[in-house]
Amino acid sequence: MGMMEKMMDRMMGKMSKEEKDDMMSKMMDKFFADMTPEDKQKMMQEMMPKMMEGINMMEMMPKMMMSMMGGGESQGGMMPLMMTEMMPMCLVMMLPKMPKENKIEFVLKMVTSLMEQGGAGMSEEEKKNFVSKVTNKVKA
Repeated sequence: MGMMEKMMDRMMGKMSKEEKDDMMSKMMDKFFADMTPEDKQKMMQEMMPKMMEGINMMEMMPKMMMSMMGGGESQGGMMPLMMTEMMPMCLVMMLPKMPKENKIEFVLKMVTSLMEQGGAGMSEEEKKNFVSKVTNKVKA
């Protein structure tokens, strides 16, 4: 083990999980700072096949979905983070490439799901305000 590796081990061993997460987040922001969205998309397209080699998706998907939804082993779930951060970015990258007929059908399903589930548990007044905010944003 070289001097740099020993130093990193010592430094990382003294850091809390939160400090490590914060450091990683800042490093990733700096790493991707000069990349365009096209660069990021190209990198993901090149990496995805390599990352998926040897993975049985039929076994992995149910486990992954359960952990993301908060079930299974993790109990915390990363679904809220995925939905609020990653899903909009995925849609921005995916929708322009989708055929018009498929795009319309998909958007209608998504909007219906978002409106139904977004308004779940709201009073009638809250739902009315929610729908008003959405329609005003969509018109803009």
